[in-house]
Amino acid sequence: MVTLFTGIVFAIVWAAVTGSLSPLNVVLGFLLGLMALWIIRRDFAGTRTVVRPGKLLSLLALFVKELALSAWRVAVLVASPKMDLRPGIFAYPLKVDRDIEITLLANLITLTPGTLSVDVSEDRRFLYVHALDCSDPAAVKRDIATGFERKILEALR
Repeated sequence: MVTLFTGIVFAIVWAAVTGSLSPLNVVLGFLLGLMALWIIRRDFAGTRTVVRPGKLLSLLALFVKELALSAWRVAVLVASPKMDLRPGIFAYPLKVDRDIEITLLANLITLTPGTLSVDVSEDRRFLYVHALDCSDPAAVKRDIATGFERKILEALR
């Protein structure tokens, strides 16, 4: 049941990313999602990963909201004549500790305009993030902790 639901979520995300809601494209997204699940199935073997569909949808809604807000912020920064940017890299202390959680967090950060996941420390306690405007790294860390990371923990634990 969880695989079917996750495949449907992947199909919706695929349709949104490709910009086509044609039945063939949605089916393709569903099949690609199932194939991705089959490829990563060993990452879930032996671990108790509880997937809460409602919380997963909440994470998806947060991502769409953050995507829109970040795109707007980056557009305003780029369009301003002064373009007072302070790019930088900071170490984000991770609360998530499983591979799937770290990967999901890193990908959500990278997909959000203005930020990019650069690396994970060898001890898997820090995620290095590049921010287009790193004038207040504490605020960016707080946004990640109270946003994506909290939602990931709610959805997968």
